[in-house]
Amino acid sequence: MSNEDGEWSRVFRGGDSYGTDIYTEAEGSDDTLANLGPLRVLAGRWEGTRGSDDHPVLEGTERQAYAENYELSPVDRQTNGPQLFYGLRYHTHIVKVGEVETFHDQVGYWLWEPATRLVTFSLSIPRGQALLAAGHVEPDATEFMVRAERGLSTYGIVSNTFLERAFRTLSFVMRVTVLDDDAWSYEQETILEIPGAREPFAHVDHNQLVRVGGPPPNPLARGLDVAN
Repeated sequence: MSNEDGEWSRVFRGGDSYGTDIYTEAEGSDDTLANLGPLRVLAGRWEGTRGSDDHPVLEGTERQAYAENYELSPVDRQTNGPQLFYGLRYHTHIVKVGEVETFHDQVGYWLWEPATRLVTFSLSIPRGQALLAAGHVEPDATEFMVRAERGLSTYGIVSNTFLERAFRTLSFVMRVTVLDDDAWSYEQETILEIPGAREPFAHVDHNQLVRVGGPPPNPLARGLDVAN
């Protein structure tokens, strides 16, 4: 087992460190933007015109260029008893270059858990699929990765019956690289099991995004004297 495999095993199957009191709520800050750890720079509105998508077709693989609008807005702190999150609600909308019809639409949350230094990423798409991915990262990191695996009850993947039969998702990995305060990139690899294929298919997407707008404050922070 590699060090990376051991890390993912700890994230996916390990317990938590919150003790036996599962009811007392954690105290947190009203200012989400100041407490997002490595997610801080992602807050705002972004555009990317250099997207590339490698997806399966009958003949093998097709590569598609795409353009993307990605919006990430701070939400108020969230608690599960002693567990505390600061996060961003996101929506990304993707079209083929030069077209207006939706190529991909996706919503979810990026969450930062300071106590465990865990980033959690959720994804839901209107083709009947959702997942929860996670990865440990330092608060000042400019590169990090989240991962989900099929069949797990935590940080797993769920699909509708057709996708489970025809394009079964085995794993998902997303790597984020912060380039500067106004640019970041991602690469995500979704491993698919397709009937009749000799090997699993690596569905790869990547794009570089540039800032086109700043984030609004989260609702609790609107009355505070904080920098946006």
